[in-house]
Amino acid sequence: MSFLLDGRLSLTTPEGVRLQLTPAGPAVRAYAWAIDFAVWGAGTALLATLLGAIVPSAKLSSGLFSIGLFLAYWAYPVLCEVYAGGRTLGKYVVGLQVLRADGLPLRWRESVLRNLLLVADFLPIFYASGLLSMLCDRHFRRLGDIVAGTQVVYRDKAPQRVDVPDATPLPLPFPLTVEQQRALADLFARESRLPHGRMLELADIAAPLTGREGEASLERLRGMAAGLVR
Repeated sequence: MSFLLDGRLSLTTPEGVRLQLTPAGPAVRAYAWAIDFAVWGAGTALLATLLGAIVPSAKLSSGLFSIGLFLAYWAYPVLCEVYAGGRTLGKYVVGLQVLRADGLPLRWRESVLRNLLLVADFLPIFYASGLLSMLCDRHFRRLGDIVAGTQVVYRDKAPQRVDVPDATPLPLPFPLTVEQQRALADLFARESRLPHGRMLELADIAAPLTGREGEASLERLRGMAAGLVR
């Protein structure tokens, strides 16, 4: 199941896990494509130079170059998408990745199909079909994405590691929800930016959890937070 909320695509997997994805529009995808095209152009120019220097026959060099050109054009995006987390070099630079419509990583079938249909997206001229498809689709999918069941989304940044509070880890007196545990760990990750008086106020509010007040409550909270993040 999926739906759009505030421009983000919300997917619920069969296991009940909710994924929040942001579809990438035509402009940023064009930028990624331009980088990939530049890489491909540089690679083919290098290949032509090497073949010209190594292969004595001009006809043989031309034939090998044509084969290499064909393989590089089709193999580069497919190999990157399958083995590099759905990212070519261009997508890596701009922070994009290709996923299946259900939010899972690409397989060979989807990657090959979407890249083969890239030719159709350039019809009749200058990527007209692909651009029209993206503008008409709410997920900004080109024809290849629609047929292959894929989508290009912004890659979420890896969450920063929460600093471990300088305290002896303590167990929780009773279970907390995931949101409560995250709030407790985040509180001490921001401790250096909060006034000490405010920390004491929050420690008093948490008295039912710590069984203490004031500094004693704050120290117990710090120990519980250390136990969560270690």
